[in-house]
Amino acid sequence: MEPTSPPVRRDRTHFLYLAVIGAVLLGIAVGLLFPEFAKELKPLGTGFVNLIKMMIVPVIFCTIVLGIGSIRQAAKVGRVGGLALGYFLIMSTVALAIGLVVGNIIHPGSGLHLNDAAAAAGQKQASGAAHEGVSDFILGIIPKTLFSSLTEGDVLPALLVALLVGFAVQALGATGEPVLRAIQLTQKVVFKILAMIMWLAPIGAFGAMAAVVGETGMDALKSLAQIMLGFYVTCAIFVFVILAVILWAFARMNILLLLRYLGREFLLILSTSSSESAFPRLIAKMEHLGVSKPVVGITVPVGYSFNLDGTAIYLTMASLFIAEAMDNPLSIGQQISLLVFMIIASKGAAGVTGAGLATLAGGLQSHRPDLVDGVGLIVGIDRFMSEARALTNFAGNAVATVLVGTWTGEIDRQKADLVLAGDLPFDESTMLDRDEPASDRPASDRPASGGPEAPVAATREP
Repeated sequence: MEPTSPPVRRDRTHFLYLAVIGAVLLGIAVGLLFPEFAKELKPLGTGFVNLIKMMIVPVIFCTIVLGIGSIRQAAKVGRVGGLALGYFLIMSTVALAIGLVVGNIIHPGSGLHLNDAAAAAGQKQASGAAHEGVSDFILGIIPKTLFSSLTEGDVLPALLVALLVGFAVQALGATGEPVLRAIQLTQKVVFKILAMIMWLAPIGAFGAMAAVVGETGMDALKSLAQIMLGFYVTCAIFVFVILAVILWAFARMNILLLLRYLGREFLLILSTSSSESAFPRLIAKMEHLGVSKPVVGITVPVGYSFNLDGTAIYLTMASLFIAEAMDNPLSIGQQISLLVFMIIASKGAAGVTGAGLATLAGGLQSHRPDLVDGVGLIVGIDRFMSEARALTNFAGNAVATVLVGTWTGEIDRQKADLVLAGDLPFDESTMLDRDEPASDRPASDRPASGGPEAPVAATREP
């Protein structure tokens, strides 16, 4: 009986994601035919994304505590985190450079002129953007209480508390085993709730797409097609050329196979315009791919705050677009200084719909206030550009997780090959491997290591 149940569940979820595609197409049709009615459907999409965001902090907490608490050597956490942050910094720089090069080639925004409506929209976005310095950002990571970080919904405070709890459980040694088992059971419950929420995806996708098409219409997109097309092409170059070459060079993995494996997550992001909607599934799928829990538990959550490649490209091209449209083009020096400032300011805007627009307005307000009014020029298409941002951010974090796992020797390549070939399908019903006992350690994908000390063996240098 056991072997026959997974295919049945996979069939059901297969129809679910077909329903998502149909809902997106229906939403576009309703938005075009009944725009006023479509605008009223926006809460459907917002509600679905909020349900997913409700699960983000529990997923982060369980994943990081399990990942760190199960490691015998604390130095391994620092090694994984250091590699991840170094990689994120390099790739953010590469994304900025690509955006600058393409932006200076196509000159987005040239020939457009700011009008009063766009200026008003730009001022509104700027006034709603947070004005905080580096010290405010750092202090904001510290939660008011240990437990408030788990209830307020902010990603970085939850990340800090999860790290502290993980190290505390690790330091307790065998005494901390009951805590780990309890959190592993909690993780199973969290993923089961998430699987239940996913059945509302077609409703959320329908509401989100209908609302945005009803608000903007197709005519509003025609005059701005250049910046949209340029941005999408730039993101495609980054993913299918830059990331593909890096992934093959260091991990000998075909990015097309990896993206196919994550196809449902990309569809979910496309329909909700938020990479957060696929965050818990990325954690589950990367562990199923064969990357160890410590690497996944550190790289994915940190990447969602610090590895925003799509946002970096967006900030670059949107700034050039605004400057050109306002007949005040930026010099190369101004481009570099402004965009370095904004990529730092974007840290922590973990895939939230509209966060890129607010970050752009806030950065311009702080660095080039004379350009803030121009933010209104792209308000109408930001929703469509945010989809490409989210997709690129998600792809970048998936590749980063595989690379860090490869560099630290924390990926089971034999299992990864089976998963990518489709011979070891992901269990959609639980989002966890069915044969995973409650006391599993992160190195459970390496049965040859054996014994309770398997994580130590798994930490040897590659």
